[in-house]
Amino acid sequence: MKHHLDNWLRSLRNVKILCVGDIMLDQYVYGDVDRVSPEAPIPVLNINTRSYVVGGAGNVACNISAIGGIANLVAVTGDDLAGSQINNLLDDDQGVINSLIVGNDYATTVKTRFVADGQHLLRVDDESIDIYSAQFRESIFSTVEALLGQEPPGAIVLSDYGKGVLSGSITKNIITAAKLLNIPVIIDPKGTDYSKYYGADILTPNRKELSESSLLPTRTSDQIVAAAENLIDRFAIGSVLVTRGKEGMSLITSNNSPLHLPALARDIFDVSGAGDTVVAVMAAGVAAGMNSAEAAELSNVAAGIVVGKIGTAVVRNIDLFHALSGTVSEEKNIVDKNQLNKRITEWRSRGLSIGFTNGCFDLMHPGHISLIEQAKSECDKLIIGLNSDDSVFRLKGEGRPVQNSVARSLVLASLSSVDAVIVFDDDTPIDLIKLMRPDVLIKGADYLIEDVVGGEFVCSYGGRIVLADLIDGYSTTKTIARLLC
Repeated sequence: MKHHLDNWLRSLRNVKILCVGDIMLDQYVYGDVDRVSPEAPIPVLNINTRSYVVGGAGNVACNISAIGGIANLVAVTGDDLAGSQINNLLDDDQGVINSLIVGNDYATTVKTRFVADGQHLLRVDDESIDIYSAQFRESIFSTVEALLGQEPPGAIVLSDYGKGVLSGSITKNIITAAKLLNIPVIIDPKGTDYSKYYGADILTPNRKELSESSLLPTRTSDQIVAAAENLIDRFAIGSVLVTRGKEGMSLITSNNSPLHLPALARDIFDVSGAGDTVVAVMAAGVAAGMNSAEAAELSNVAAGIVVGKIGTAVVRNIDLFHALSGTVSEEKNIVDKNQLNKRITEWRSRGLSIGFTNGCFDLMHPGHISLIEQAKSECDKLIIGLNSDDSVFRLKGEGRPVQNSVARSLVLASLSSVDAVIVFDDDTPIDLIKLMRPDVLIKGADYLIEDVVGGEFVCSYGGRIVLADLIDGYSTTKTIARLLC
């Protein structure tokens, strides 16, 4: 598999996929639970933050974009606030071409999940199963037909969440049009009537969906193969990729032996949207020229990555590279404020504590390493604020820093104790501290607690200040002086 690593990942770049299906807005409400309501035996959630991502066919498109492809997305939103939010989110993704259709008489589906300490407490669905008029269904297919006429994509994904976009006639018409153009169709199915998927190239049901659609048991691998072959024979399907949760995946085709792939996830935090990732990577792989077995292997790797993330998430091309090559990227831990905010939100949703320390870290020495290791021992996730080159010059004077911020941040990010590095340009990190609200603030023991920048703020909401022991005899300034003698 690793022999094909570079070719596989390069081939995914700029593949063009047409995505059609049901779209929704996924809202995540994160907070803390520390008491039970006096009105009923239910937890009280104190809200800390909210985040919004595009779900359904939108998440499929965003996954295709994240691995380097280009997704043209056809879906329906209502003329409402949620629809506007979806449009804004998609407009921020350069790899997604927004071909959404606004239905004035329809409401955008919103799924709201309430999360505390990494646990989902409740999901609230605000939706209706729309029965689109014949005229509106025709407008959906006309949009697809026009896009196929402009520039045929390498593959078509149909993301069916049963909300109405992929009605029987639309689905059948798209498959027929694709066959005429020799474009593979990959479908994430829904419901029990698979006759509308007749002639599709690949279906990606989960175990439960396979059982319900075939009316056969799917407890064992042999039963899964039999059920998948039933669908292949009845509906002229090319291949069926069955997702089996902790048991991995199984690929069953009409002309090859079954391929059973073990699950690769090390940690499972959230399975929201995992099926979207599977169908996205499967389609991108097929469009890039992989055979179904190769695309399934890559989809299995992607699934193992995405279930380790919080919420509806995407897998990036670089994530696949590191998973396949067994390497860890130092650069992924060098973040900006937006990336840091997202990371902190994810960590807090899992109940992890956040620590922060800062400095110039010019010419790393054992004293620096000791400070960082002591800081890490006080928290689950350690963030380091690194003074920019201009900031170091203002603080230290002529000739500093010796190493620029790129070199210094790469060295810090390579340390196993460091979970994120952010470069700041101010003389002090107070604005960063207010942004992060760390649980613990760590500085060297040469400081007094009352002199620690941000200490008063951190203590105001119950955070801690820790003064780390120093190792005598190590100083960057003295090292530079010796080198200049």
